[in-house]
Amino acid sequence: MKLRTVLASTFALWLGAVALPAEDQVQQLKQQLQQMQTEFEKTRQQQQAQIDALTRKLAELSAAPPAAVAAAPATSDEQKKLEQELAGDLAAAAPARAAAPPPAPAPFPAATSGARGGSAYMNLSYGALVVGGWSTAADPSAQVELGDHDPIKRGFVLRNAEIAVDGAIDPYFKGFANIVLKLDRNNGTDIELEESFLQSTALPANLQLKLGQFFANFGRQNPQHPHQWSFVDQPLILGRTFGPDGLRSVGAQLSWLAPTPFYTEAFLAVLDGQGGTAFSFRNPGEPDALGTSRFAGRATVDRTLRGAQDLLVVPRLASSFELTDNTTLLVGLSGAFGPNDTGAHRRTQIYGADFFWKWKPPNASLGFPYLSWQTEALYRRFEAGADPLAALPDETLRDYGAYSQLSYGFVPRWNAGLRYDYVSGNSAAADFGDPRRGRRWRLSPALTFFPSEFSKIRLQFNHDNSDLFGNAESVWMQFEFGLGAHAAHKY
Repeated sequence: MKLRTVLASTFALWLGAVALPAEDQVQQLKQQLQQMQTEFEKTRQQQQAQIDALTRKLAELSAAPPAAVAAAPATSDEQKKLEQELAGDLAAAAPARAAAPPPAPAPFPAATSGARGGSAYMNLSYGALVVGGWSTAADPSAQVELGDHDPIKRGFVLRNAEIAVDGAIDPYFKGFANIVLKLDRNNGTDIELEESFLQSTALPANLQLKLGQFFANFGRQNPQHPHQWSFVDQPLILGRTFGPDGLRSVGAQLSWLAPTPFYTEAFLAVLDGQGGTAFSFRNPGEPDALGTSRFAGRATVDRTLRGAQDLLVVPRLASSFELTDNTTLLVGLSGAFGPNDTGAHRRTQIYGADFFWKWKPPNASLGFPYLSWQTEALYRRFEAGADPLAALPDETLRDYGAYSQLSYGFVPRWNAGLRYDYVSGNSAAADFGDPRRGRRWRLSPALTFFPSEFSKIRLQFNHDNSDLFGNAESVWMQFEFGLGAHAAHKY
């Protein structure tokens, strides 16, 4: 619309409005103003569309190879004509652009700042597991329930309340943190930073890097948080090899998704491997009555990091196969290799194999029915150093065991489970009174109800048998609730 036409129309409207009553004038002016704004916006959109079209044509002509331009002289004339038209349209649109404030200069490259502003997110969630129950063992935590998140006494106990944070850092990394609070036997509060790591999102060649404090990717259950478990307590073989906290440490992990027709991923983690969360490795153990730190009965030595050979290395290889349209199988092999603190040159090796099978029909409603079968088997070779003062020789402790569990979602929101645990090992000089040595098995049926995806109620019975304490029966009722959006978990 020409400027002269706009001014003439505005002047004529003003003259006509003077003779009208004040109320009619206001209404008519509003309608005319709205009409002019609509026409102006329509004209602006048309000009912008023309500018975009000319810009694309100019870019195409500019990208043409010199040989093509020489072969078609008319292209050069057309390009000049387009450039002139584009310059005229840009000049006409300059007043509209000048009305808008100029963008503030970005402190980082445009790709980084733009992606951060457009796609950044952060999830904050809270979840708690409350357990109430009874055991024939007066103190279940002494010999029966040895996991850090297992029930530790008769009655009620809260051994896992977690605050989880995850989100985008920038286009290259995302982050995750998990802070866990636990109540002890006297309802005092313990707190720990369970996980805190960043993970790459833009590495080439199907590579991914994880850096920080995290659970080692060994087997199926070790990387899982307690609210992901299918049972109330930790499997016996995981407690024997990885200790009450599971295997986690500070370090880095590199993974590679192989370009195979089925899912195959390789992992390699290099961890610090020191402390109680690296139970079978550079773990100083627990102090005895005299204050001496001991593990497997032996006084431990403070092994400083002398070189790469003293780090903990955890490799894993996992593959998944679609057996049929309704069934999936995932298999994995894992290892953990590093020094331990019972001697200057003592080392530990742990090997594991696992599989997970799941059936779910195509007509499942809300994910039900389904049937899953999960099994893990582990073997630990622990080189225990000599302790002359305790009359303990230099020997190798060998432990092995497995658990196998079925989970049947028979109707929506209801799940029935059954798990069998078995652990054993060779005899050693310091086995007497050690609840983490010797032969033991456990049978655990469970029934779980999910009122919603944010809560669950689980009833579990345990029958334990051990060479150390004989038989023990326990009944546990677990309640879980979650608040907020929790990050998705691996399949």
